[in-house]
Amino acid sequence: MKILFYMPHADAAAWLHDFARALPEADIREWQAGDTAPADFAVVWRPPREMLAGRDGLRAIFNLGAGVDAILGLERDVPGTLPRSAALIRLEDGGMASQMAEYVSHAVLRYLRRFDEYQTLQAERRWHVLEPHPRSTFTVGVLGLGVLGAHVAQTLASFGLPVRGYSRSARQIDGIATFAGDAQFDAFLDGVKVLVNLLPHTPDTEGVLNARTFSKLARGAYLVNVARGGHLVEQDLLDALASGQVAAATLDVFREEPLPPDHPFWREPRIAITPHVSALTLREESVAQVVRKMVALMRGEAVSGVVDVERGY
Repeated sequence: MKILFYMPHADAAAWLHDFARALPEADIREWQAGDTAPADFAVVWRPPREMLAGRDGLRAIFNLGAGVDAILGLERDVPGTLPRSAALIRLEDGGMASQMAEYVSHAVLRYLRRFDEYQTLQAERRWHVLEPHPRSTFTVGVLGLGVLGAHVAQTLASFGLPVRGYSRSARQIDGIATFAGDAQFDAFLDGVKVLVNLLPHTPDTEGVLNARTFSKLARGAYLVNVARGGHLVEQDLLDALASGQVAAATLDVFREEPLPPDHPFWREPRIAITPHVSALTLREESVAQVVRKMVALMRGEAVSGVVDVERGY
């Protein structure tokens, strides 16, 4: 078994060590420019086009994250980049679901209890009790009900909050009111107080967090974006904040990362910014998952997490 690895800005030696320990019989190497030698599997995060193009013997490409938009972007820009022989397999959870639920729960509960406003009052040295948000009408809408989205929705529901979820195709989740497809999108948004975005980033979802979407939410709604920066029309959010349609936002992802120092989001006190840390890829859990799937594929067995390249997830 020959494995090709690429993960920029990471401790490649630690990843290679863990893969070698889990698969001592395998030939594992870090990809370098000009390496065209054969490989059975590629394990990657944001690989360059030349790493994948022309590798007709590749059996599978394992993406070290749940989002595969970067790889699919290579294919859209230059069709044929992805070898036809290779399945594209995304990381499923890998320790990310619990992290994501913690991050989103913190953001939602912060708004529910108005801690963001108390922080402002503290800066002004003002002792003032704010009227709590009614829990019964503090509806949370989760966009995207994949592995991460479904876990986040169920975690939020455990706090006694009314939670609804949206997906492209119909889903059923205990305790969650679910909506699906274009025909039910507006009904999903109607009256939502906190909109949480966990959609995959595809051409269909590009810019979905826009002025029209914000206008369907409850007045003074909140936004939590932990998916991709490309989902958000940035000026539309700034305009919605200025009008009061959106009260505040928590953003972990951005169109340009790192966020440029002169970006207007830095100057907007109602936007909470974190540097794409809502759910970090955990090496131990990820290596174990990828190895299990490699072994299964070598045995001719089916595996989960295979991406439909046409749909983008």
